[in-house]
Amino acid sequence: MRVNQIIVGDCIAVMKDMPEACADLIFADPPFNIGYKYDIYNDRRSRDEYLKWAEQWIKLAIRMLKRTGSFWLAIGDEYVAEYKIRLDSLGLTMRNWIIWHYTFGVSCNKKFSRSHTHILYYVCDPKQYTFNADAIRVPSARLTTYADRRANPLGKVPDDTWILRPQETTQHFHPEQDVWYFPRICGTFQERLGHPCQMPEAILERIIQVATHPGDLVVDPFAGSGTTLAVAKRLGRRYWGCEISEAYADLIAKRLQMLDFEPTSSPGKLRTRSRRAQAA
Repeated sequence: MRVNQIIVGDCIAVMKDMPEACADLIFADPPFNIGYKYDIYNDRRSRDEYLKWAEQWIKLAIRMLKRTGSFWLAIGDEYVAEYKIRLDSLGLTMRNWIIWHYTFGVSCNKKFSRSHTHILYYVCDPKQYTFNADAIRVPSARLTTYADRRANPLGKVPDDTWILRPQETTQHFHPEQDVWYFPRICGTFQERLGHPCQMPEAILERIIQVATHPGDLVVDPFAGSGTTLAVAKRLGRRYWGCEISEAYADLIAKRLQMLDFEPTSSPGKLRTRSRRAQAA
């Protein structure tokens, strides 16, 4: 398997050719099936068609996961329950149902406006998996406010709702909350790279830091704007991603090339033949 690459092709076809038990962390941010305008992907499938597709890619992704690895899924309200049922049926163990609370949500007139995304965190083996607590600790009010000597001086492990206020840096989350509060990447933001559903780097920083070690392999079957791969590279992890759009894959390759740190090899892009990956 060639690492530090973005492969152009349908993830289902590509993952069939990938080796088993190779990934330490899989982060997936699939299409939500709510009508986003991608360049070539149809985000308005029938419910049955979408769920059948979801079952296919999930099984192939889990096949790539090491026994000690973890699987993270970002998904919206419409299908989060269906995804959870399918992940549970595959024998994985859910560690957290995380809420990422963001600004610049979808404005609605006939229902409450949406300002969150679900992130499901699963592991294969609940007795043996990577969780680097010290890498993601935050200040504890028990220590900073109440001077309680029982508090860990290194800080506390965050809750499962993550809040990062817009005026704060991408390195520090609000210490007392388990909702991740971070603005979406809007069209006017300098961080925007031309993808309609770009994930902020701060979200992936916490996930990759807590769930992997330097040199571990991070996999993203829906690479999109390349946030997962870019953060993995910056943090010294190996990475591999799949993206169905050649235009988006070109953006990812350029984004990776702009990073100063190169953990192993130079980023590249492989094109699949008949949507089949040419694995090395």
